[in-house]
Amino acid sequence: MPSSPAVDDYLKTIYHHTEWQAERITPSQLAAELRLAPSSVTEMVQKLAAQGLVTHRPYGPISLTPAGEHRAASVIRRHRLIETWLVREFGYAWDEVHDEAEVLEHALSDRLLEGIDELLGRPRFDPHGDAIPDAAGEVHREPFVLLSDAAPGHSGRVLRVSDRDPELLRAVEAAGVAVGAQATVTDAVRLRIEGAEVTLPAAAAGAVWLSL
Repeated sequence: MPSSPAVDDYLKTIYHHTEWQAERITPSQLAAELRLAPSSVTEMVQKLAAQGLVTHRPYGPISLTPAGEHRAASVIRRHRLIETWLVREFGYAWDEVHDEAEVLEHALSDRLLEGIDELLGRPRFDPHGDAIPDAAGEVHREPFVLLSDAAPGHSGRVLRVSDRDPELLRAVEAAGVAVGAQATVTDAVRLRIEGAEVTLPAAAAGAVWLSL
């Protein structure tokens, strides 16, 4: 199937769904994520399956094939390198970069993207802690636990903060929590960082990941 923003968005959403949890995405979840009618999603998934990019049985979850995963990783790589570039080189805040990257990921040439990667020192993670696939589509992640699943007393580094909600990102940053910070869990919304206890919004329990 020729490259297109619509196809790339489908593959990227399927890929992203299982990065930080094991359950595969269902057609209804995919429709909700993309804000499309279920009938439209069903039709596109059938096309993706015919092209060997996904596997899917009626009413069952959707998985990427090796070819689909490689293509999705390429788009994810573009998106996350652009986000990192905007933060480091242009002073964007981490809650401002997602929409810009959504536009630019379809516009930059491979040559320019390679130049950005080299300029940034070939980073492994974007500003939110998501892994940046390398040019071969490979990623490297540490074992992790979602904050809501972490036991009181668990200590680890903040690996990732979901970029789904810009307002939540701003609240997490205002509380003094950053990717890479060493934290100890008090409960699902409270962390101790550098000796100080910080309280996060309730939604952060499902949006912050720590190292094991």
